[in-house]
Amino acid sequence: MALTLVIGNKNYSSWSMRPWLALKATGIAFDEVVIPLYTGDADRQRILDVTRSGKVPALVDGNVTVWDSLAIIEYAAERFPDARLWPQDVVARAHARSVSAEMHSSFMALRNECGMNIHRPIGPKKLSDDARANIARIQQIWTECRAQYGGQGPYLFGAFSGADAMFAPVIHRFRTYAIDVTPPVRAYMDTMLANAAFQEWTSGALAETLVIEKFEID
Repeated sequence: MALTLVIGNKNYSSWSMRPWLALKATGIAFDEVVIPLYTGDADRQRILDVTRSGKVPALVDGNVTVWDSLAIIEYAAERFPDARLWPQDVVARAHARSVSAEMHSSFMALRNECGMNIHRPIGPKKLSDDARANIARIQQIWTECRAQYGGQGPYLFGAFSGADAMFAPVIHRFRTYAIDVTPPVRAYMDTMLANAAFQEWTSGALAETLVIEKFEID
């Protein structure tokens, strides 16, 4: 039985993008169900029918339901060890999980001020000091990972991993809001932007027509 990944709008749902990309980029087969967000009680009930959290994403694997982006990635890593969603080396794996958890729990100013909106014309906006501090910390994480593991491949930990999936929406945010980045960060962004799964998600987002006003940040 194939996995089913329930997600929200590709244009806006950064949390949906993370496990979708993790599965797609590592060749884990799944069926995709898109439930538009903030479109009324019927669609909200469709989400609640899958997970009592009432939120996307959610992964259904037979009688197992997993919700929350990072939990889905962890489940997939256990369920499909050959996909190597985490580095094999114990030190690198701990590092990858740590930065992924930091992404999961942090950077609220950036999230609030630079929401993911792939349709938005590229251009800068005024940011708070807190958002700029978030941006600096993310660039520090990426730079340190690339410096330490860059000899093993073009992604944060050499090969593509769950950490790249967790930070993927930030690539869109940095690009959409024309964030100034260092050359090493730009090189990593270019790697992600060229990733076939990343491009597939982006194409799907650009094909969407639903506009959610609360996410239309200037």
